[in-house]
Amino acid sequence: MPGENLSRDEARERAALLSVDGYEVSLDVRSAVGEDTGDGPRTFRSVTTIRFRCNEPGASSFADLLAPSVTAVSLNGRDLDPSEVFDGSRILLEDLAADNELVVDAQCAYSRTGEGLHRFVDPEDGEVYLYTQYEPADSRRVFANFEQPDLKAPYRFEVRAPEGWTVWSNGAGEVQDGVWRFAETKPISTYITCVVAGPYHYVTDSYERVFEDGTRLEIPLGALCRKGLARHFDADDVFLVTKQGLDFFHDHFDYPYPFGKYDQAFVPEYNLGAMENPGLVTFREEYIFRGKVTQASYEARANVILHEMAHMWFGDLVTMEWWDDLWLKESFADFMGSFSLVGATRFTDGWITFANRRKAWAYRADQLPSTHPVTADIRDLQDAKLNFDGITYAKGASVLKQLVAYVGQDAFLEGARRYFKRHAYGNTRLGDLLAVLEETSGRDMGAWARSWLQTAGVNSLTPQVVLGADGRIEELAVVQEASVIAPADHPELRPHRVAVGLYQRSEVGALERYARAETDVAGARTVVSELAGADAPDLVLVNDDDLTYCKIRFDETSLATLREHLGTLTDPLARALCWSALWNLTRDALLPARDFVDLVLRFAGRETDIGVLQMLHAWAESALVHYAAPQWRETGGRALAEGALGELRQAEPGSEHQLAWARFFATTASAPNDLELLKSLLDGTEEIAGLDVDQELRWAFLEPLAAHGVADEKALAAELARDDTASGKRHQVRCLAARPSADVKARAWEQVVDSDALSNALVEATIAGFGQASQRELLAPYASRYFEAIERVWTERSIQIGMDVVRGLFPALQDSPGTVEAADTWLAAHEGAAPALRRLVLEARDDLARALRGQACDAAAGTSAA
Repeated sequence: MPGENLSRDEARERAALLSVDGYEVSLDVRSAVGEDTGDGPRTFRSVTTIRFRCNEPGASSFADLLAPSVTAVSLNGRDLDPSEVFDGSRILLEDLAADNELVVDAQCAYSRTGEGLHRFVDPEDGEVYLYTQYEPADSRRVFANFEQPDLKAPYRFEVRAPEGWTVWSNGAGEVQDGVWRFAETKPISTYITCVVAGPYHYVTDSYERVFEDGTRLEIPLGALCRKGLARHFDADDVFLVTKQGLDFFHDHFDYPYPFGKYDQAFVPEYNLGAMENPGLVTFREEYIFRGKVTQASYEARANVILHEMAHMWFGDLVTMEWWDDLWLKESFADFMGSFSLVGATRFTDGWITFANRRKAWAYRADQLPSTHPVTADIRDLQDAKLNFDGITYAKGASVLKQLVAYVGQDAFLEGARRYFKRHAYGNTRLGDLLAVLEETSGRDMGAWARSWLQTAGVNSLTPQVVLGADGRIEELAVVQEASVIAPADHPELRPHRVAVGLYQRSEVGALERYARAETDVAGARTVVSELAGADAPDLVLVNDDDLTYCKIRFDETSLATLREHLGTLTDPLARALCWSALWNLTRDALLPARDFVDLVLRFAGRETDIGVLQMLHAWAESALVHYAAPQWRETGGRALAEGALGELRQAEPGSEHQLAWARFFATTASAPNDLELLKSLLDGTEEIAGLDVDQELRWAFLEPLAAHGVADEKALAAELARDDTASGKRHQVRCLAARPSADVKARAWEQVVDSDALSNALVEATIAGFGQASQRELLAPYASRYFEAIERVWTERSIQIGMDVVRGLFPALQDSPGTVEAADTWLAAHEGAAPALRRLVLEARDDLARALRGQACDAAAGTSAA
C-alpha cells in the first residue's frame, strides 16, 4: 500500500487549484475471458480523457492512477514520457494551462480483492463476471482521475466487452458493434461511478409517479445476478421494496429521483453489504437466499435496499466535501433505512431491530480506544477506510433519531428538503446541514452538534427511585455518567430527550407499562417530576421507546425483576431494549457471563421477534467464548447445547424459530451425542418434524462436524460435489480450515498470510474457519507469528486484505494477560507503523482486555456461588 495514500491536506490543495468539467472513460474488458498467460496480472485497457480548469496557470498538480503500466500520457496535446510522470500511483502534471485536457492510456489490473474492477470466474459454469467497487478511493484502479469526493464531474463511459455480454453503468446504455456507450451522468464523485459486465441474469420493471403539479416521472428498474443464482432470485420482492422506497422518499424529500434509471446488481465476492452508485446500486449476492431464511434476513435486505436508495439524495446528490463528514451520507442513510422500512414496507418492527442489533455495533465501537466523534478527524484515505464503522453508521443514525425527537420530525424533514435544493450536485460540510436545521426548527443547533457530533463516547443512564411511606414514588431521578475510555477520557454529559417507562406485573403475570414520561435529561442528575406519586414500579426502563443513544442501566429492583420475569415483558421493543442493556452489562463486566447465558436459556424461547432471537443466540455464544470463566466454559457449553436442542424440538414444525434454533444448536454442538445427531440429520437417518435440511443448513451442520474431526476432507469434497457452486466453494473452504489438525492450520495460515493466491471471499472463508473456539491449544503457536507478520502483510497487500488479516487473525482466543502484553509490546515497538494498522491492533487488544475483565467477573460469581 505504499504511495497510495492521499492526505486531506493534499486533497484540499488540489480542490483549491482545480475544477473538473468532465470525463470520457473507455474500457476494453475483452481480456476478461480466455486463458491467463500467467505473466504478471491479467489487465485491461483503460483510456481516460479529463477536461479540467486550473485557476493558477503554470502550477503543478497530479492525477491518480493505480495500474501496472501506462502506455501513453498526453497533456494539452503534449506527449509526456510515462516513465517520468507516472510513479505507480500518481501522474505528475506540470505547467498547467487555464483549460486543460489530459489523456491517459493505461493497462489496469483486474482485481481479486473486491477493490477496483473485480473479476470472478463462476466454478459452476466457467462464466466470467465483472463489477466495480471504489469507495473510498479505488476508481483510480480502473481509470485515471482526481480521486477525491469534492472534485465532481459528469462522466461518459464506453466499454468494449466480449460477445454475448451485457454491460451496465450509471447511465442508460446502448450497444453497437460490441461497444457499449452510456449516457452522460450528472456531476458525481469518482467513488460512485460504476461498471458491471458479464452474462448476468437481468430482470426489468418500472416505477411511475405523478406529482401534485401534474409532472410524471418514470424510472426504469432492473435487477441482476449471476446466472447460477437466477433460480433463487426473488426479484419481485426486490422491486416491491424498491417501489415502496421510491414512494416514501418522494413523499418526504420533495426532490424527484435525479439519476434516470435504477438498476440493482447482486454481485459475487463483494466486500460490503452494498454500494450506492447512482443508477446502478451493487449488493453482495448473499442477499439472494439459496435456502430457507427467517424474516430477519428479508428485513435486513429491505433495510439495505432502502439505505442505498436514501444515498441517492444523501451522498450522491449532495456529497460531503471530505471524508471527515462521511456521516453526512452514512448516518443519514442508516437512519433513513429504518425510518422508511417502518414507514413504507411490511417490516413495521424495524426500530426493534435497530435498537437491538444495529446499536450494539455502535456501543462496541464507541467504547474502543479508537472511538471518535461522529464528525471524525480523517487525515488520509487509510483513516477513511477504517471509519466506515459503527460510529459513523449506527451511532450517527441513533443521534439522528435523537435529533428528530429534539427538533420534531416535520422540522427535520423540511431541513432535509432545503438541504437538497440548496446543495444539489455540490459538496457540503457539517455547518451546511446545521444551517437549514436551525432555519426549520428555530433551535440553536451549535450546542447540540458540539455534544452529539463533535464528542466521542456513550453515556449511561441509571434510574434512582425513592419510595414514600405510602409505597408510591416520592422521587424518580435519572443519573447520567460519561464513558471513560483509555487512553483518553470523553467526559461529555449530553442533553438527552428520553422516555422513562414504569412497568408492573399484572394479575396474570405479564410485565406491562402503566406510566410513561418524556423528559429532557441534562447534566449528572435529572429529576423526572412527572412520575412522582406513581405506584411503585417493578421495572424502570430509562430510554423507553429508544429515543436517545445511551447505555441503559437498572436499579436493583429492576434488575431483580428482569432476572425472574424478563420473558413476561409484553412490549417487544421494551424487551429488546432490556436484552441489549443486559448484554452491555455483560460486556462491561457488571453481569457475569453465566448469568447472561442463564437468562437466554430461560427466556429466549419466549422471544417473538425473530431478529432479537437470532441476536440473543449470537450474544450467548460470544458470552461463552469470550466472557465466561475458562473453567465454566464446558459446563456453559453443555447447557447451551441442551437448551438449544430442547427449544429446537419444541418449536413449531417448519417455523422460522425452529430454523433459528437449529442453526444455534449447530454452533453449540460439541458432545458426541450432539454431533451424531447433526450427522444423522445430514444423512437422513433421523428427522425433526418440519425441519427442512436444505443445502445452506447442510453446510451449517457440517462446520461443527469438521471442527470436531467428524467430517473429513473426503466428506467435504462430497458435499462440494453436491453443491458445486461459488457459495458451496466458500462453505467448503471454511469447513476445510476448521478441521482440528496442525497441518490444516499451517496450510490455512500460509494461504492467507504468505500467499495472495486466494480471492477476497476465500480469504474471508479461510479466516472464518481457522479460528475455532474449541481449538485454543492448536492455535496457540500463531499468536507470536501474527505479530511477526502483520506489518509485512499491511505493506504488501491491498488495504482490504490487510484489514481482513489483521482483524480476523488477531489471537483473541489466546485469552490471557500474555496476549495483551504481546499486543502492547508490538504497539510500543511499532510507533511508526501506519496509523490505520495500529488502530486495528489497538482495537483488537482492547476487545481482549475487555474479555479478560468479563472472565474475572464471571469467575468471581462462580466462586461466590460455590
